[in-house]
Amino acid sequence: MSNSMTSTRPYLLRAIYEWILDNNLTPHVVVNAHEEGVRVPQEYVQDGQITLNLSPEAVKSLNMDNESLSFNARFRGVPMDIQVPMPAIMGVYARENGQGMMFGEEDYQPPSSPSPVSPVGVSSGTKGKKGTSKVKSSAKPSLRVVK
Repeated sequence: MSNSMTSTRPYLLRAIYEWILDNNLTPHVVVNAHEEGVRVPQEYVQDGQITLNLSPEAVKSLNMDNESLSFNARFRGVPMDIQVPMPAIMGVYARENGQGMMFGEEDYQPPSSPSPVSPVGVSSGTKGKKGTSKVKSSAKPSLRVVK
């Protein structure tokens, strides 16, 4: 049994995308345009980000696998192949009401670098209460409100 798991980002992206479509809304993704491997029209990048419309009417050949998002779309009438690696996807939301999900940088971790975990109830070498250890997490959970 492996301690590392695949990232939840591609699964959450697909789920939120489907949820938005099921509610007859327009799915958009926010992309870090400076991430390695991103192919987007640079003239539409603002502050290092680009927002892409993923509605079935706007894109062709949409593919969302565990490594990347890709599709073909027209920008001012010019067809372009878009490629976005999963770590570059910052969030997905409905254009009409802003509901969706933003991802943090820590949300995408390659399975080859699992974080060490201290078992609860095992002494970590410090003297204290018998059979206990205090496990401090450096990563604090955070929620972001998307409006």
